[in-house]
Amino acid sequence: MSMTVESIQSPSKYIQGAGILNVLKDYVKNLGKSFLIVSDPFVFNDAKSKIDKSFENDSSKVLYEKFNGECTQNEIDRLIEVTKKEKSDAVIAIGGGKTLDTVKAIGYYANLPVVIIPTLASCDAPCTALAVIYKENGEFSKYLYLPQNPNMVIVDTDIILGAPVKFLAAGIGDAFATYYEARACYRAGAVNLVGTKITNAAMALAEACRETLLKDGLAAKDANEKHVSTKAFENIVEANIYLSGVGAESSGLAAAHAISNGLTVIPELHHVSHGEKVGFGTTVQLVLEGVSDKELKEAVEFMASVGLPVTLQDMGLKSIDRELVRKVAELSCAKDDTMGHMPFEVTVDNLCSAIIDANKKASEIVENMKSSNKVLTK
Repeated sequence: MSMTVESIQSPSKYIQGAGILNVLKDYVKNLGKSFLIVSDPFVFNDAKSKIDKSFENDSSKVLYEKFNGECTQNEIDRLIEVTKKEKSDAVIAIGGGKTLDTVKAIGYYANLPVVIIPTLASCDAPCTALAVIYKENGEFSKYLYLPQNPNMVIVDTDIILGAPVKFLAAGIGDAFATYYEARACYRAGAVNLVGTKITNAAMALAEACRETLLKDGLAAKDANEKHVSTKAFENIVEANIYLSGVGAESSGLAAAHAISNGLTVIPELHHVSHGEKVGFGTTVQLVLEGVSDKELKEAVEFMASVGLPVTLQDMGLKSIDRELVRKVAELSCAKDDTMGHMPFEVTVDNLCSAIIDANKKASEIVENMKSSNKVLTK
């Protein structure tokens, strides 16, 4: 007798609030007495100052390592050796998505508890049992699926509020795909990122993510620009990190993320963030699905309004030729990626046409926004 298994999973704890890093010890003290903290260089000094104060008059051993900038197998292996040498009880990540993914991989290979402290709300990596591994040249290499989510995700919104608004926008781009990919996976009867069918709860999270973004995205962007904490800002941080992370993992990925990975074959776009590429991938997915002009317009206008690039030219690609687009499509349709979760077959030729069409339609929508004086952020 066959059995259908559905599941939803998430970090053991998700904690969000202003100034949490100042009392980090209170949250991690039950994980051990020796901690390896891997930090992005640009937040290293500030984070170390706050954490050291948190551990003041405590006997715990706290060691810091700067992240080298790319989530590669070599960087993972380097830091695993540090945990072995220092006999770490837990590993803590402070930084952006690649730093977080590196530490999740370390926790998996070294069998250590993982604490994730994102400094940006730029993607939904913090909550997931997934690490995206890249090659040394920045190209996508593989997904590393992990047996469990991080033990703890701690979000200090004071830190995130201080980051440039482009990172919040990138997170919105990543999060905005959540509902559309969940819908595609559900229609296809596909499995989620842990290999089970999709629960109603996961779909509800995906829908809540989209509704929160549409409702509070623009106001949160404005709050971030002014460095003023508001309820809208807190809501978008939660949507970018938790609703999107748990929603996407438990409801699955489809074309948008596959296309984001496909775009990594273009060296000119290596500077473009994951969330920005996923945002463009969402537009292409909607074109593939043949959604109404109204739905496509709503999606593109929203992404443009919060400052996301919505065309390949916006992302910095000077010229577009079909041969280059075909390379993107070929990688996007790779057997081990998520294009196969669409509710219909997507061929390389189909995808080439959809990428070119999506780029053209997005450009037209933005031009119409400008002519009608709609809010448009650059």
